[in-house]
Amino acid sequence: MADTKKRKVYTQPQAFVKIASFCAYQERTQQEVRIKLYEYGIKTDEVEELIVKLISENFLNEERFAKAFAGGKFRIKKWGKNKIKRELEMRGLSKFCIQSGLAEIEYKDYISTLSEIIKKKEEEITFKNPLQKKYKIATYLISRGYESDLVWERLNETDNYNE
Repeated sequence: MADTKKRKVYTQPQAFVKIASFCAYQERTQQEVRIKLYEYGIKTDEVEELIVKLISENFLNEERFAKAFAGGKFRIKKWGKNKIKRELEMRGLSKFCIQSGLAEIEYKDYISTLSEIIKKKEEEITFKNPLQKKYKIATYLISRGYESDLVWERLNETDNYNE
């Protein structure tokens, strides 16, 4: 059976109202908006016109998106800067927007969160050998996007791993 469901095709003014509310609901990237407009059946030239209009009316702002995304992923999911940066790059944001987003993360909060995760992982990991335990914690943190030099620096500061 073929998919008989037909998508509604919107006029440019209808699409603007719909996409403006899509952008007002939460921060979006230009790429997300572009994809959504194509789903609405809008042609390429009109899509770019609508994106310009959304930017000029402040519905769409990638720097604001980067700040909200970086802050949220750090505070809620406790992601490291490397993972946040990779995710923003995958979404097609400029280096300026990415740097602006990462600047939202305070250094003292970053270190504090890193220390909290280390402490929590120390309790979870049951290896007897302290070096194995240290390695396991480090690989976990690096996979969460924390910088390896910072991870090893924090792990080496703790007394739990001295032989």
